[in-house]
Amino acid sequence: MVTGASRGIGRAVALRLARQGADLIITGRTAEDLASLAQDLREIGRKVLVAEGDATKEQDVADSVRSAKETFGKIDILVNNVGIGAYRPFTDTTVDDYDTMVGANVRSTFLYTRFVVDAMIEHHYGQIITIASQSGKIGYAGEAPYCASKFAQMGMMESLDRELLQHNIKVAVVCPGSVNTDFAIGAGRKKGDPALAQMLDAEDVAEAVNFIAAQPWKCMIMEISLRPATEARY
Repeated sequence: MVTGASRGIGRAVALRLARQGADLIITGRTAEDLASLAQDLREIGRKVLVAEGDATKEQDVADSVRSAKETFGKIDILVNNVGIGAYRPFTDTTVDDYDTMVGANVRSTFLYTRFVVDAMIEHHYGQIITIASQSGKIGYAGEAPYCASKFAQMGMMESLDRELLQHNIKVAVVCPGSVNTDFAIGAGRKKGDPALAQMLDAEDVAEAVNFIAAQPWKCMIMEISLRPATEARY
């Protein structure tokens, strides 16, 4: 199950896991984009379930997980990818900006993980891979609410790593630096900015996810950090 699969990193992850041999449950809010991705996945030869819905709404998430169980019987891998970003001074950030950011980045991660974990515990097997960020490890100026939401994801996954080990469920995070997608366009980034070409591609992040998912079961990859070669760490 790949959340936020309509475009960008989520789409790239779904395609990479399909080429590795996975059947896919893809979630998102844009029906047209999901349908296009589903067609591409089927052309690879994989089974696909499209679960359109809002990742911040409990009922939508519960319905998508129920449909996945009915279709495939189990969920082996959950990739938490839903997220938004906005880059602006803290004094220009509204309460609504904060609530929207935390809802998209933290609430969605909680909801999908919460409902999928029950299915994984039932089968005593599973992997949870969350797309976090370098902003979940370093507090950058102009990104306070975004960093707060990503630090929250990191804390949630670190806790679950300890809690779910007894159920044979592995938990990992992927922490990319800047990625050239539609992410934050109009909220701190501009289309056509030459800097975008120097960023990671969505496929780079997808390779990291696949690397984690493809490891022998006795091997536990807890975290992968990656950034553009031209991007300073601090």
